Amino acid sequence: MIRLVLFDIDGTLLHTGGVGIKAFARAFAGEFGIDDGTEWLKFSGRTDVSLVREFFTHHGVEPSMQNFDRFFAAYVHWLQLLIPDCKGGACPGVLDFYQSLSTLPEPPLAGLLTGNIKKGARIKLERFNLWEKFPFGGFADDHEERDHIAAVALERGSQYLNRDLRGEEVLVIGDTPLDIRCGRAIGAKVLAVATGGATLEELERHKPDWAVPDLTHFPAARLMG
Repeated sequence: MIRLVLFDIDGTLLHTGGVGIKAFARAFAGEFGIDDGTEWLKFSGRTDVSLVREFFTHHGVEPSMQNFDRFFAAYVHWLQLLIPDCKGGACPGVLDFYQSLSTLPEPPLAGLLTGNIKKGARIKLERFNLWEKFPFGGFADDHEERDHIAAVALERGSQYLNRDLRGEEVLVIGDTPLDIRCGRAIGAKVLAVATGGATLEELERHKPDWAVPDLTHFPAARLMG
C-alpha cells in the first residue's frame, strides 16, 4: 500500500504560463547583463541549481556561492512580481486526485519532490492555493541532482510518519523521464502524467508503473492494492 505520494510541481501539479522561465531571464539579464540567458536552456525536469550552473559555465561566470545567491535573490524577486498575472493553474485532475487521496481508508502523506528552490516552489503553489496542501518536500536547495532530492524527500516523509518507508510504499508523480528516473532511484513506484514536458508515448518508453494523459485518468483508489 502507498504511504507517501511525492508530487513534482511544474507540469505535474500546475502550469504558470512560463513565468518561471521569464523570471530566470530577468535575473540573468539584471544581475549578469546577459539577455539571452534562457533561449538555449532545457528546463523540463531539471533543477534550478543545475540550470544556473549550466548558465554560468556557458557564459564564463564563476559558479561561486555569491553568484548563486545573487541569481536566486533576483529570481525570487522577479517571480514574486510576475506570478500574480500569470496565465496558468492546476493541471487537469490534480485537485480531485488530491481530494480523493484524503478520503482513502488509510490516506497517504502527500509531499513535494521538485527541482524548484523552496522559495520558488512556495511562490508558485501559493498563487493557486496549493502550498498548504504539502507539509514537506525535497527541493533544489537540498541538492543539485534530482535523484538526491528524491532521497531527501523520502527521508523527510519517513521522519514525518515516524517510520522507515520502503520504496514500494512510495509513489512519485511527475511529467518527465527525469521524474521517472528519480523515482526509480529511491525504489518508488512511478505515475507519469503527460501534462508537461513529455508526450505519453515518450513517458511510456521509460517504463513507469503507470502512464496516463492526466490525473483524471487515474483513480486514487488504485493505490490501495
